[in-house]
Amino acid sequence: MFMHLGVFSKFFIPFGNYIIPILLWTTNKDKSEFIDTHGKEVINFQLSVLLYTLILGMISVPFFMFNIFGDVSFSNLFHFNDFNINFSNGGGFRTLIGASFVGVIALIGFFLEIVFIVSAALKANKGEVYRYPLTIRFIK
Repeated sequence: MFMHLGVFSKFFIPFGNYIIPILLWTTNKDKSEFIDTHGKEVINFQLSVLLYTLILGMISVPFFMFNIFGDVSFSNLFHFNDFNINFSNGGGFRTLIGASFVGVIALIGFFLEIVFIVSAALKANKGEVYRYPLTIRFIK
């Protein structure tokens, strides 16, 4: 249970969501198969969340770039003729919608992460095995 709840240390300790579960798992994995299974699940879930966050971040970069550079054409980029960086124009309504969509997806993901972690901690406290949904099994 403490391995699952140790993920919340990320709000107080940088990279605590990796450090605390890894420390608890590596020091206790030989004591029981149950602890080993839950430790792998926590670490796999946190690595999956990191991967999903990086993907969302890469998707959001174009929206912010269009917001900063506005309507820059490729010919202006290569020839530097009348190249302007426009901070006041914004990227328009499409950029706002796209950035909002990515933000809503990230917010939903954040709340799902909290729900999954609390569910896993409760299951572990009852002695049951919990498999995080949407998790890539990096460690088998």
